[in-house]
Amino acid sequence: MTKNDLTEKIWEKYECLTKQESKEIINLLMEEIKKAVENEDSVELRGFGTFKTKTRKARTARNPHTGEKIKVPRKQVPYFKPSPKFKTRVNGNDQ
Repeated sequence: MTKNDLTEKIWEKYECLTKQESKEIINLLMEEIKKAVENEDSVELRGFGTFKTKTRKARTARNPHTGEKIKVPRKQVPYFKPSPKFKTRVNGNDQ
């Protein structure tokens, strides 16, 4: 499913919205989640999951082509943790 597919679903369900308004809603939602995670806040959507950042420690890696050691700095990475309810539904055990 793509962002355009989501836009279509919203537009079909809510006849009072135009396709452009549906697109703006999806874009706003995604932008706000990105901003929050960028600022190291978490976004919790009950029954769906949590968007947050995780810190990866600095480490020494190896270039697979040359074998040269490379220092990889500490960094923040975006992370999504699905809720237990969502995990259950994905596994086909939704009641």
